Amino acid sequence: MSRPLVAVLGTRYTDFAIEEEVLDPLGARLCAAAGTTAEEIIEAAGSATVILAGSAPRFDSGVLERLSCKGIVRYGVGTESIDLAAAQRLGLIVGRVSDYGTEAVALHSVTLALALLRRLPEADRSVRAGSWSFADLRPLHLPGRLTAGLLGFGRIGRQTAEYLHALGFEICAHDEFVEVPEDSPATPVSFDELLERSDLLMLHAPGRPDGTPLLGAEQLSKMRRGSILVNTARGSLIDVPALVEGLRQGRPARAGLDVFPREPVELAAFAGVEDALLLSPHMAWYTEESEEDMRRKAANEAARILQGLPLRDPVVEGR
Repeated sequence: MSRPLVAVLGTRYTDFAIEEEVLDPLGARLCAAAGTTAEEIIEAAGSATVILAGSAPRFDSGVLERLSCKGIVRYGVGTESIDLAAAQRLGLIVGRVSDYGTEAVALHSVTLALALLRRLPEADRSVRAGSWSFADLRPLHLPGRLTAGLLGFGRIGRQTAEYLHALGFEICAHDEFVEVPEDSPATPVSFDELLERSDLLMLHAPGRPDGTPLLGAEQLSKMRRGSILVNTARGSLIDVPALVEGLRQGRPARAGLDVFPREPVELAAFAGVEDALLLSPHMAWYTEESEEDMRRKAANEAARILQGLPLRDPVVEGR
């Protein structure tokens, strides 16, 4: 009997020791490829039983129809790269890993926020230009004088609230899907009140199914002048042209972004407001610990598919 093939597509891992540790006892063999085109996906994974996929490979209906696999497991949360309706129609299982990197994302979000609140990018540029004054950085305020607003209060939003509370911020939160617990350090507010009250607005919400932004020109215009916006959730949450205009108007005054509608980020989209931005390359989720956790959980989902067992985190359950 031939050994089942697990194809690993679209990752940058230097080895697959974690995946092998989980899948070798099942007799599975692994192959790896970039999977940047439909033909690359078919060539590498056409005969695979299970596919473990990063964010880059695109599984449209045409690709899915040419696969013989039982299922696809995404390394991570997002499944935008997979035509879920086609997967359902074809009886394919689709899984993901949504419960990893909580501390890492919350930490990165707060790090971006504090760097912007203390205006560290501007201070760094000033010193490097030969200046030795912070007059242009005034006013700066202590966390206890500021309100941090969280849009989204799932596991990452809750962890972020704990970090912000320890620093002394007043915290408010809005989530259309879950209630803000009574014992939370955050006060529940409406969406409009969140925009109007927040000196610091942090996004931890899922994207809309149709990809339309939650923050467009109307919403950004309600933000406080001089406020700060941080997004480590989904690039689709913010209308980029509206954000550029908002930055010009000071609503918000500065933004820390780790995610973008198109990645790698197209810097030309932010022409004229570059100095108001602090950017990172979709790395909020990453620590060595969170990466290992994600990989192990994804490999275990692949193992469940091989064994015919239900997934921990199914998106499409197949048949």
